[in-house]
Amino acid sequence: MAAGDAALVLEYPARLDPDTSARVVAIAEAARRRCGAALRDLVVGYHTLTVYFDPLRIDARWLEDQLRSAASEDVQDADVPHATIEVPVCYGGDLGPDLCSVAAQAGCSEDEVIDLHTTRAYRVYVVGFVPGFAYMGPVDPRLALPRRSNPRTRVPAGSVAIAAGQTGIYPVETPGGWHLIGRTRVQPFDETRAEPALFHPGDRVVFRSITRDEFDRSAG
Repeated sequence: MAAGDAALVLEYPARLDPDTSARVVAIAEAARRRCGAALRDLVVGYHTLTVYFDPLRIDARWLEDQLRSAASEDVQDADVPHATIEVPVCYGGDLGPDLCSVAAQAGCSEDEVIDLHTTRAYRVYVVGFVPGFAYMGPVDPRLALPRRSNPRTRVPAGSVAIAAGQTGIYPVETPGGWHLIGRTRVQPFDETRAEPALFHPGDRVVFRSITRDEFDRSAG
């Protein structure tokens, strides 16, 4: 469907679902192959794909036909190249001030929370909120807590957090309402890199627990 005169939106039923996400990412890749430079941008959502174009150069009806054809292709997520990224995290203490409360709400120990967080690969659904913030999931059902009732006005950069069935890393210091369980030196966004954003929809992310000494030695 049209979203103004310079964008089209492909939409699936609204839900947080890995299969839907995989389909949207695969269609985006197919659209890139079909239309290439004719597109200004492709924005992958949880269950949507928004395609931006120049209406003075591209006929919207032609582009819509191309997107319908791309959506009808038997393209699988496995056909699209994705990265698997390991993220070392120091959990708890002053770096993860909510680990204790998360454990209490989940009905387990802090070590069990760490095990639950580090023993699965997370899918990157979307990237947004601030540049480089990747919404990843799903977390273990025991860690699927709602957002904090009292958001923080300042969350340190590198904070690893969970909320609403997802996990993520704050790229910069910003207000935030997720539960902070650890911190990493990994930079989700760095404008000096050739590719500033580290994470992209469809990527897999694995968290690995490290000690405070390892975290401190990784500085600089």
